Amino acid sequence: MLADSVGSGRCRGRKRSAAAVGGLDSGGRGRSSTPAAQTRRKVPEPGEDDDQSEKKFRKCEKSGCPAMYPMCFASASERCARNGYTSRWYHLSCGEHFCNECFDHYYRSHKDGYETFSSWKRVWTSNGKSEPSLKAFMADQELPYWVQCTKADCGKWRQLSKDTHLSAALASSYCCGMKLSSSKVEGSDACSQPEDLRVAGVTDSWWLSMLILPPLFKDSPATPFLSCYYPDCVGMSPSASPSNHPPGNQRPEQRRAAQPHSESRSVGRSQPGLSSSTLMIRLLTEVDLIQTLQANQGFFTQWSVLKRKHPKYTFKSNVVVLEARERIGGRVWDDASLGVTVGCGAQIVNGCVNNPIALMCEQLGLRMHTLGVRCELIQEGGRVTDTALDKRMDFHFNAVLDAVSEWRKDKSQSQDAPLGGEMHVMRNQESRSTNLYTVQVSACSWDHNECFAQFSGDHTLLADGYSSVLHKLAQELDIRLNTAVQHVDYSGEGVTVTSRCGSRWSAQKVLVTVPLALLQKNIIGFSPPLPDRKLKAIHSLGAGVIEKVALQFPTRFWDSKIQGADYFGHIPPCPEKRGLFSVFYDMCPQGDECVLMTVVTGEALSLLRDLQDSQVVDLCMSVLRELFQEQEVPDPLRFLVTRWSRDPWAQMSYSFVKTGGSGEAYDIIAEDVQGKLFFAGEATNRHFPQTVTGAYLSGVREASKIAAL
Repeated sequence: MLADSVGSGRCRGRKRSAAAVGGLDSGGRGRSSTPAAQTRRKVPEPGEDDDQSEKKFRKCEKSGCPAMYPMCFASASERCARNGYTSRWYHLSCGEHFCNECFDHYYRSHKDGYETFSSWKRVWTSNGKSEPSLKAFMADQELPYWVQCTKADCGKWRQLSKDTHLSAALASSYCCGMKLSSSKVEGSDACSQPEDLRVAGVTDSWWLSMLILPPLFKDSPATPFLSCYYPDCVGMSPSASPSNHPPGNQRPEQRRAAQPHSESRSVGRSQPGLSSSTLMIRLLTEVDLIQTLQANQGFFTQWSVLKRKHPKYTFKSNVVVLEARERIGGRVWDDASLGVTVGCGAQIVNGCVNNPIALMCEQLGLRMHTLGVRCELIQEGGRVTDTALDKRMDFHFNAVLDAVSEWRKDKSQSQDAPLGGEMHVMRNQESRSTNLYTVQVSACSWDHNECFAQFSGDHTLLADGYSSVLHKLAQELDIRLNTAVQHVDYSGEGVTVTSRCGSRWSAQKVLVTVPLALLQKNIIGFSPPLPDRKLKAIHSLGAGVIEKVALQFPTRFWDSKIQGADYFGHIPPCPEKRGLFSVFYDMCPQGDECVLMTVVTGEALSLLRDLQDSQVVDLCMSVLRELFQEQEVPDPLRFLVTRWSRDPWAQMSYSFVKTGGSGEAYDIIAEDVQGKLFFAGEATNRHFPQTVTGAYLSGVREASKIAAL
């Protein structure tokens, strides 16, 4: 089972003081679009003092920036350095800089541009969440746009003047040499003029890493669909995305009401292909983004579950899938025996905005039930916990986590400790005991993926289960069920795979997607053995387990107390029972079915180890009767108990970083071996581990790598 993790998707940058803004390392961009203008410099007069010569020009001080002679794109100040000397160049990208004189023009309160900057800041802060720095202002308001020639035999990128606004109409009709005041093309050989040298640099791998600010869309076609989010947290400029109601002040139902109907959720132009008429960004990186999005559009169009052009034909490859089970899906397994679909494994999509799983569900017309935020916490004895107390405890819990975060700042991997034990120390100020907690989650790296942007938006429960998506994706694939792989030999030019029954397959490339626990226990042999670096990473991660119990009742006895909430919580009477039936989900909150599903996690799993399924149900019923003492709780009609820890082809539910490990292990496990063995699955996705989305994206990642080879 893949236990989908929750991410807020909001910006996390710290506020800087006003005094600090002036000291930030920013950048600028040239005014001319010709290569000659990029290198033209004044030649020092013979005999001119060397010190004076050096002072004529100054290179960008941003480490790694190749700009030896930056040019200021702003030209805002009368004293603008243009392509000459300034006391400091501010870096936005490797091809876009502005001078210190133009910085002062907007930043200093006695300068003419200060009010312009201040007015922009008021709009930015009223709509957005990120810091309204002067660099953000320059990138958002002063950078000239780039536009691509629409002639089929040209396609060169040209830089517009600073005062020219790029519109969809202009981008869709622009040709080199166009006189913008009349839309006429001046000169027949305009397309023969060379492209700005900076454009070629954009496609280099280091370009994006040198950006100071993320590119933000102007007049994005997605704006009406994302109006309930902070624009700069979903890739849009706050200055171009006014909002009367900041999302932080809206209730979930208000945010959902603001969303357009799902049938209308298509973003982009009606005609095929993506160009700058779809995406308008001031940064030069627009060139790279457009090329990337064009490639992605083609890729996902071919992969679309509606288009029926299957990836095996796209890549012109013969693909065979070897599956050990009698079914597909692995840790995704749905059961409908209780009258509703219960995901024995994963069933929730956490964060639907831009989530490919949510997109496929929309394409297939699958029901996605949005989970509300209300959750009553009930103590044994039937008492509902006061909301104010719940909030105080939540604040206290996060304060303890903050204390752990402070503790780990100067700790190395060898000084790591179990998260549970460290939280106990921070809470009670007691001495550490390494044996206190058996779940060895790393205190230093438990939240390693939170430094990456996570999917935002509503969390939804797939009413029809994940299997509906998987079976659609599996159509037309050659899948061999009940075929357990025993050995993989990659010592020759190709790879030979041998099953337990003795069957063999030869291939140029092999993609391994078995769960982490099976790799740790050497269920599959490799010849030669996997590299030590990969083996160390495999064993540095933990294999966690979540078990589920689903119960079907004759009546919805919980309705009067829960009042339509999607789930309710159980507060255990003692620490030893923490994680035992901690939350109960109503699998059909708006319908007539009477099914509750609950989970067992962490150290509470040991309480179930020696129990039969019927005994587990009895234990669960004793908890429910404690929570609803004021009424009669009927016996269940039918039940379902999972046993992922005993499943021979899973033996786990999710991966996590063990004490002494780090998030880098996910990247190492994902590394291919000799260009012949490739690895995918949630335990290979550092950004989105523990999730179906992470597993799916890892498969797309590896398919792209294999296709490229």
